[in-house]
Amino acid sequence: ACVILPVGSSVAEQIGPVHPIVEPDMLDEIQKTLKEKEKSGELARLQKESIERAKKSIERPKPVTGLTRAERNRSFYYDPSFKVPKTVTDSEGRVVAEAGKIVNPLDYVNMSQYMLFIDGTDPLQVAKADALHAHYAGNIKTILTNGAVLELSRQRGRQIYFDQGGTLVRKLGITKVPSLVSQEGKRLRIDELEIRP
Repeated sequence: ACVILPVGSSVAEQIGPVHPIVEPDMLDEIQKTLKEKEKSGELARLQKESIERAKKSIERPKPVTGLTRAERNRSFYYDPSFKVPKTVTDSEGRVVAEAGKIVNPLDYVNMSQYMLFIDGTDPLQVAKADALHAHYAGNIKTILTNGAVLELSRQRGRQIYFDQGGTLVRKLGITKVPSLVSQEGKRLRIDELEIRP
């Protein structure tokens, strides 16, 4: 719709009826609600619940699904080589890796420690981790796929990790735990370690 103003009129003139804004200001309403919740103690309760949920997720992250206990010894390999999707350059514009080139990270860095993936809720797997930690003189990273990671770290007096979301086990093709990962040449060797009750 087009409004035609008479010659000599200004845009600031009132064209139609004007009504006051009746909706409450959204920020004022949020502030009012927060103040009411603060007075009733509900805000403090919600904050406490939020802190407790965060603590629980740190203490015991969500378990990695799809893993079972290894019932026999088995070994397989993972080749970390990948095809460079686009040319990578350094800060001065020099080409580091050309698009389409196959790169193996193990050509540039070596895996300095063993990685052991275990279910931290299984006492037999935890005992296996302790034995391997002693055998390799501490040159091993224990990585949980389930369990209370901070509690185990405190009990053992050493750093224990958690594969949140199962990123590493999925990448390496691990479906059974415990699994020990080590470097063998330019590949990673994964050993599923038999656990029997």
